[in-house]
Amino acid sequence: MKSGDPPSFALSVANLVKWGFSPRQYQHSCWLLLLGFLLDLADGAVARQLDACSALGAKLDDFADFTTFGLGTALLLKPQGVLGGLLTLTYVLAVFARLCFFSSGIPFTYRGLPCPYTSALLASTFLLTGGHVALLRIAAAAMILFMADCGFYPHDRVLESQLWKKLVYAGGVVAVLLAPTAVAAVYCLAWATSYIVFPFALWSCKA
Repeated sequence: MKSGDPPSFALSVANLVKWGFSPRQYQHSCWLLLLGFLLDLADGAVARQLDACSALGAKLDDFADFTTFGLGTALLLKPQGVLGGLLTLTYVLAVFARLCFFSSGIPFTYRGLPCPYTSALLASTFLLTGGHVALLRIAAAAMILFMADCGFYPHDRVLESQLWKKLVYAGGVVAVLLAPTAVAAVYCLAWATSYIVFPFALWSCKA
């Protein structure tokens, strides 16, 4: 069972605070979302290494995922007007449903696209396009369909898998923390897209 890592939980709260007090600072929030994406990939591995998995940890992890990748990411869509508001609400509900109800029953396999990847794609798109609302909404609509779909995706244990996946993760950390905005955004966009388009060909435990 996946445990909620404290940094992931704290980051989700920080994301909500930022949205509450600085709603126009979208770019800063994109960086928090990408950092949350990296922490989400690491927290389960850290919990298993420390033998700290628990039911409470799993609940905290779900809460962190919902606030960061659901609520926080949805606000990137700038919910203005009826259609914008409906799309934003639909995105939040899709993340909620994905976290609560989509269980594949197959070991190391998800049903429906995991929300951290949808968030990474949308945050990267925002950084690359300067927050182009139409493009973001088109991307969000596509992500909603992927989350609601019954397609299967491999469990993303990149830190407990092949060396090249660990290098991809390390590259993501370097890109988000040190690289220019465009480089980090392209890197994370390519990473998320590769998982969405080639989930088992590239990212399964056997790949």
